[in-house]
Amino acid sequence: MTLSAHIKLKRKKFGLTQVELAQRAGVGLRFVRDLEQGKQTLRMDKVNEVLALFGESLSPAKIEVE
Repeated sequence: MTLSAHIKLKRKKFGLTQVELAQRAGVGLRFVRDLEQGKQTLRMDKVNEVLALFGESLSPAKIEVE
């Protein structure tokens, strides 16, 4: 499942509109729309603000270089 699909599913599960999600997360409506539409470049801190409403978060992948 993509991040955009996951966010949309969680939002609907909690009965939130995009406007309500944006207000509760403290991000803009445009950001929520971009997030749900799968925009490739998004600020991770803002993604985490949205995910925090659902008790979730993202973290950078650990890459090991030899």
